[in-house]
Amino acid sequence: MDMQLGVARRYLRLGLAMGLGLCSAGFAAAAGHPAQARDLYAELQPLKSDLQRYQHLADAIPRLEHDDRIMPLQLLAAVEDELGLYDEAIRDFPFDNRVSYEGELPQPEQWRADDAAEVIAKLAADRRIVMINEAHHDGHTRALTLALLPRLRAAGFTHFAAEALHDGDPELARRGYPIPASGSQYLHEPLYGEIVRQALKLGFVVVSYESDANTAGERESGQARQLYRKVFAADPKARLFIHAGYAHIDKAPGNLGAGVQPMAMQLKQLTGFDPLSIDQTRWRDIGVKLDNDPYRQLLALYRPERAVVLVRRDDGSAWSADRTRHDVDVILPPPGHQRRPRWLTLDGKRSSRLITTDLCAGHIPCVVEARHADENDDAIPADRFAFLAADGMSSLYLYPGKYVLRAADAQGRTLAERRLEVAP
Repeated sequence: MDMQLGVARRYLRLGLAMGLGLCSAGFAAAAGHPAQARDLYAELQPLKSDLQRYQHLADAIPRLEHDDRIMPLQLLAAVEDELGLYDEAIRDFPFDNRVSYEGELPQPEQWRADDAAEVIAKLAADRRIVMINEAHHDGHTRALTLALLPRLRAAGFTHFAAEALHDGDPELARRGYPIPASGSQYLHEPLYGEIVRQALKLGFVVVSYESDANTAGERESGQARQLYRKVFAADPKARLFIHAGYAHIDKAPGNLGAGVQPMAMQLKQLTGFDPLSIDQTRWRDIGVKLDNDPYRQLLALYRPERAVVLVRRDDGSAWSADRTRHDVDVILPPPGHQRRPRWLTLDGKRSSRLITTDLCAGHIPCVVEARHADENDDAIPADRFAFLAADGMSSLYLYPGKYVLRAADAQGRTLAERRLEVAP
């Protein structure tokens, strides 16, 4: 926890509003607002569980001045995401980092909507580097990476790098699945854990690449150097798939502050390989409906039911709204609902299992987790959901297999435990 909070504190200090969606107290002071008096990172450090962190933030935020709530709201949304409260995370932090789009939207007469994973896998055929981004509090932006892992492995990609990982878990590859010590708080979210689990299972060499930097520019440079050293210097024939946040995948400057060259741009300079850069943070549901929102217009034009890429009908080229920075833009559909977002089925690969507050034995809030039966108790769960009110029901989404279902209170005490098998 100390290392995770230290990394998070450093991100906050960098104030990468476009790259991470974080606003520092220093940024607020520069804008004419008083610096935040409470150090929420220090307050969170001794807390034992994600549910306890959620309770602390939910209690603290209403007591803050309005202008001091931006950073705490992102922290709250991130922990909601980690607790499987995906709708709540988007609702509580409707963060819109999207650059305004002024061009003409692609029309169905010239463009068609194709499955994003299939299109990207074809575009990656002759590339040495593929990188895709995420919005850190939106688990939906992790589902496509899961779909791409087997396709890129089959195409000959050898290495997988994830921003949330760090070097504090030397047993990760041997063990075969992540634990909290494997990386930052983002890794507590089940889909992020599943990304790392599947990458290891598929035979990727999984690498961390975070840098210990004090400025935005140093962080981008440090990340690029880490990737070059750990991957291409070690294996000149390597092919690399990178899962990063926001603007780290940009191939031109502008979104990370004046003079800052993004990690992707610097990695291209170091390796000589032009990355296939995939953005999926721009065309997604941010939780609020804006008048004349280009995203809503695209939904009306193409009505996607899964992640799609627009492909030109005459030459098969993929659409990008900002070609100087990204090669491909992904359009994510609205989440839909079957108690929880429909995208949690992962295109039908996972099925739902009903859970209720009966598992909580009268203790609310409580979190219900499903862990793979052959993994240790500290493994990142396959799925989890936090009940915040009594007499509730929800669903866990699970691949076929055997699981241990566990309910726990905010202090981490077990309230109920049972075995669960999901048939193929």
